[in-house]
Amino acid sequence: MRERVLKIVLGAVGVLFLATAYPMAIFIRQEPSLSMMFSLYVTLGVFLLLAIRNPRASRSLIAFTAWSSLAHAVWMGTQAACHMVASGEMIGVAVLAVIGVALIVLAPKSLDVGRPQVG
Repeated sequence: MRERVLKIVLGAVGVLFLATAYPMAIFIRQEPSLSMMFSLYVTLGVFLLLAIRNPRASRSLIAFTAWSSLAHAVWMGTQAACHMVASGEMIGVAVLAVIGVALIVLAPKSLDVGRPQVG
């Protein structure tokens, strides 16, 4: 059951990150650094969708996605609290925090490497 929920979360986050391809294309000339950041999320989205096949083999990708989402949320939240960015950015903070926590909670615990084969 836990793995099924993880696969659903990976799919939803993968599609969400892949959807940042649209703003990436829009901001190429207006905000090149923002467009560059979106390119990382688009790429990560592709790999999250591929991770659905075998989440255990993608533990480090899942961990990176979780912790980088939390780091991004903390940094963006700090900037919003200090009025360095618009307060509307708090929606993104909440989304990234939920993604980070969900992936940490659902992440596969081990790779099952090194266990003796029976039979």
